[in-house]
Amino acid sequence: MQSSLIGKIEKAKRYAQERGRITFTDFRVSFRGDNDNYVLSYEEGKWGCSCHFFSTRGMCSHTMALQRILAEMLPEEAISLGLD
Repeated sequence: MQSSLIGKIEKAKRYAQERGRITFTDFRVSFRGDNDNYVLSYEEGKWGCSCHFFSTRGMCSHTMALQRILAEMLPEEAISLGLD
């Protein structure tokens, strides 16, 4: 293996452990819930979820779970209160 590639692999490992380097700005994911599959998004500072609860409340267990998973990589305003 080329020495330059070995250096890149080591750097990638270090970056993967330093999650504070990453900040999501926009994304869309599929989420397999207990009752159905949902599409979650974070676009222009706003969460979205295709579940019924989100459409009436503007938050849901799916978005809260994703906020917990990605907490270190989301802008502060993307994390709902009461996740502790």
